[in-house]
Amino acid sequence: MEKNRRKKRKGSEMRKNYSAVIKKEGRWWIGWVEEIPGVNCQERTKEELIETLRLTLREALEMNKDDALSAAGSDYSEVLLRV
Repeated sequence: MEKNRRKKRKGSEMRKNYSAVIKKEGRWWIGWVEEIPGVNCQERTKEELIETLRLTLREALEMNKDDALSAAGSDYSEVLLRV
């Protein structure tokens, strides 16, 4: 599915599920999102870690999207990729 776009999309669909590797190391919980390099966090509790990973992932996806759209300029196409 290809769409020509001239402006940034608002509320676009993002993938809903990602995998995180988490573990307790000493007094800290640490975790990484497998699919997105650089999304890693540490917190005192497992619950805090999972929430921080979610927030960090959301911010990384938005930042990557904004960077891609900015680099593309004013006239571009978006293609839905499924793997």
